[in-house]
Amino acid sequence: MKRLLLVLIGALLLSGCANSSQSNSEFSADDIAFAEMMIPHHEQAIEMSEIALINTTNPEVLQLAQEIKDTQSPEIELMMGWNGVQKSSHAGHMMDGMLSESELSDLREARGNEFDLLFLQSMIKHHEGAILMAQDVAASENKDVANLGAAIITAQKLEIDAMKELLLKN
Repeated sequence: MKRLLLVLIGALLLSGCANSSQSNSEFSADDIAFAEMMIPHHEQAIEMSEIALINTTNPEVLQLAQEIKDTQSPEIELMMGWNGVQKSSHAGHMMDGMLSESELSDLREARGNEFDLLFLQSMIKHHEGAILMAQDVAASENKDVANLGAAIITAQKLEIDAMKELLLKN
């Protein structure tokens, strides 16, 4: 009985991690899974950018942080409007590039040049994770999904190049 209970508890815990995504006539299960994972990924990038807007005075970092917020907020809204997308159960998971709570705490505590370096390094890692996720839907049959995936890849590669240049300046 105790073993059965442990198996049931384990199954319930794993089902919380399971993808709730199901395909529909408009979006495939992969499209929906992408959105349900990219939304919290983008939300963290926005959180990191909001920290930057408080913790730095570097005009280039401030501009980058604002651009990230301005780009990723509408993308979240777009994905939330896709038929079948639900609030993700993946928020606590470590997707590619996601910062841990400890890393976010370090970012919140840092100031000045130390903050700028940490923010840029962390955001590069974060963007690289988003690019990997977006590559999974680059060939989606849904043109809106494929276009968003391509836009994320293009924008975030450009931002990574800009962040690497900023790192060279520091």
